[in-house]
Amino acid sequence: MVRTLQYLLCGIVALAAAGTNAAPARAPFARRNTTEPGATTYEAEDAILSGTQVDTAQEGFTGSGYVTGFDEATDKITFEVESATSQLYDLSIRIAAIYGDKHTTVVLNGGASSDVAFTESDTWADISGGQLLLNEGTNTIELVSNWGWYLVDSIKLTPSAPRPEHQINPSLNNPSADANAKALYDYLRSIYGKKILSGQQDLVWADYVAEQTGKTPALLSVDLMDYSPSRVEHGTKGTSVEEAIEHAERGGIISVLWHWNAPVGLYDTEEQRWWSGFYTEATDFDVEAALSSTDNANYTLLVRDIDAIAEQLKRLEDAGVPVLWRPLHEAEGGWFWWGAKGAEPAKKLYALLYDRLVNHHGINNLIWVWNSLSADWYPGDETVDILSADVYAQGNGPMSTQYNQLIELGGDKKMIAASEVGAAPLPDQLQAYEAHWLWFAVWGDTFINNAEWNSPENLKTIYESDYVLTLDEIQGWQES
Repeated sequence: MVRTLQYLLCGIVALAAAGTNAAPARAPFARRNTTEPGATTYEAEDAILSGTQVDTAQEGFTGSGYVTGFDEATDKITFEVESATSQLYDLSIRIAAIYGDKHTTVVLNGGASSDVAFTESDTWADISGGQLLLNEGTNTIELVSNWGWYLVDSIKLTPSAPRPEHQINPSLNNPSADANAKALYDYLRSIYGKKILSGQQDLVWADYVAEQTGKTPALLSVDLMDYSPSRVEHGTKGTSVEEAIEHAERGGIISVLWHWNAPVGLYDTEEQRWWSGFYTEATDFDVEAALSSTDNANYTLLVRDIDAIAEQLKRLEDAGVPVLWRPLHEAEGGWFWWGAKGAEPAKKLYALLYDRLVNHHGINNLIWVWNSLSADWYPGDETVDILSADVYAQGNGPMSTQYNQLIELGGDKKMIAASEVGAAPLPDQLQAYEAHWLWFAVWGDTFINNAEWNSPENLKTIYESDYVLTLDEIQGWQES
């Protein structure tokens, strides 16, 4: 994911609004309806409405109505919830996405937010909203518009069951994985569920974190974007491999992504310049058509690009650097060309990447990290070693919604990483929610150096925590 003034924001960004200037409409009471042991249902029409309103046109609602009118960024609904103790709850949202696939933002007690996605449906559906750690006493749960244009019938809170022990796969999928990759995987397994690796995108921002906190991130994420042939043709010179080797020589761990500039078909207009050619809207490259046969020109260009990146990955292998390799990131979002034609072409391209790098080039220092949440997009256990999500939600929360989705996707047999975040998670929240992310990596400019996302106080709290591993604390991991 690229974030500079030149690029569009391209993550799943939660638009958590603090409020609205308009006086909210408030129901005289919050009616509860217990539908199963331990569960409490709160009807939406009895909540506090801000820019939203009650309606009854959509059949099948419970109670006396439902809430609609989520058409502005600040439109929301606020539930006031009492809890006898501080306790973790599972949140379920009864919603109708009759206008297409949507997202809502869940905000607990005006603080941490999480993004909840739901697919188009012509009827009501119960959607998991992740977990919420309620305080003793009164709590507020806000559903803020985000993508908007959906209907909310109710929410349900059920006390969370304790998380069972993970059953993580003991080895990598590639039987020829080299000793360095195996050592890294074994180390990651040894800390999973016990600690989290601190991480940062780009070396310059890792150094910034060290200046702010006195601690250097354990993990560095780098981007092979500028090694894409269609960028090299415009004069780019990548430095990410050198930065990765530098961090690895300090005893650090390396994660690699690739903003793959489309092989051909860059518009290069005033609105969509050549350097934004990884975006769907900046190219006419059709991945589905390119993969339709192995003898068309665009298939050949895909292979050419993969081979160019193989050279860079081979440099890392020759330097003894194992790589957490995260290709085709955020595919299901559709904003990048590799996901623009849907799940099947994206999975087919991933299979080509895997085969070309592992079997053709014999690159064996890679730990393969998949980076989408949906089961429809999952390429399969046999070519995925670690699952991950990119989460851009403010409030330094635990991102438990996405974590639990990935637990389900991988059957709790794959370790799970927060491969890109806007806000670094607070360790007490991670532990309270049992959100056992393997690592987090904060994006660079406008995120790590933005107090609205990562205040200096929160960064120091995170980097000084015993739960968070920093570079000095992982020295010798290769032998551990």
